[in-house]
Amino acid sequence: MLKILDKSFVPFITASEIKSEVSSLAKSLNEEYAEKDVLFIAILNGAFMFASDLFKEISLQSAISFIKVSSYQGMSSTGRVDEIIGLTASIKDKHVIIIEDIVDTGITIEKVKKLLYSEKPASIEVCTLLFKPDAFQEKEIPKFIGFSIPNKFVVGYGLDYDELGRNLGEIYQLKEGSDPERNMLNIVLFGPPGAGKGTQAERLIEKYGLSHLSTGDVFRYNIKNNTELGQLAQSYMSKGHLVPDEVTIKMLRAEVMKHPESKGFIFDGFPRTNAQAAALDELLTSMNSSINVMLALEVEDEELKTRLIKRAEVSGRVDDADPAIISNRLKVYKNETEPVKSYYQSQNKFIGINGLGTIDDITELLFKAIESL
Repeated sequence: MLKILDKSFVPFITASEIKSEVSSLAKSLNEEYAEKDVLFIAILNGAFMFASDLFKEISLQSAISFIKVSSYQGMSSTGRVDEIIGLTASIKDKHVIIIEDIVDTGITIEKVKKLLYSEKPASIEVCTLLFKPDAFQEKEIPKFIGFSIPNKFVVGYGLDYDELGRNLGEIYQLKEGSDPERNMLNIVLFGPPGAGKGTQAERLIEKYGLSHLSTGDVFRYNIKNNTELGQLAQSYMSKGHLVPDEVTIKMLRAEVMKHPESKGFIFDGFPRTNAQAAALDELLTSMNSSINVMLALEVEDEELKTRLIKRAEVSGRVDDADPAIISNRLKVYKNETEPVKSYYQSQNKFIGINGLGTIDDITELLFKAIESL
């Protein structure tokens, strides 16, 4: 918990997450603007820390200028930009990249762009560390975005509350005084291939009004829509490598932030490692919430093999039909994924569920486990 003047803030984005995202943005900029005449323009005061760290990782032959606009008073944006102060370099025929700490309504940044366009640059794009999609009012979203976040006030890493908090190395989110902890139901649904997680997830969602977050669905969405994270994940997958935890966590964070008012989440296929479990705890803590329980569907291997082969007859999935592939998938699950349950056992949040029986029987066991919390 952090106290600044009359407001309380909770941890939101860690220093390591910021560092990783800054590196990712710099890589994208280096690739996009190779061989181009580039000028970076950082908006003071908020973007000074982000601009400094970002520019250290820029390999382009480029300059940086700092400009001053006034758009915030206290905790609200005025959206007023009458002039740009401090721009001395010519931007004519240059590719301009505006570095901003946060874009919320977008009104300020659009007015800055309009003033800059009068100087006849080759192009103008925006690179922002934080973006609030729910608050955005303009048509063109920034091309380079670090984190998409809920429409809540944040401080740290250059961002301030009445000029305080800029020096913090992490980003904190405003904690509502009337909401010490959100009354959410967050479930990690666990189990090996063929345990029936998908079917049971649908029933839990219907009964408790939860949001379903499937790692597979998140990956497919990002890859299909060619997002920056999707491209990064695909670069590992095309080489037969596992997608690093930090990429998976960024994807999941983006999905969670799309549901700021959710009653809770079912995490399906995530976390798969203790590091991911710890990262998930950090993410939910930033939302004033936490994981309530890990529900693990427990089924013997021979039963799983039988189920998967039968499923293959219906779905046509090749990986479900080959006994060798099935055995390997179960082996991978036990060696790499199953140990995560010890993470939740240490927090007294693990409940094993007998995965044998009818679908209705298993559903009833899950309901009873949740009601017992």
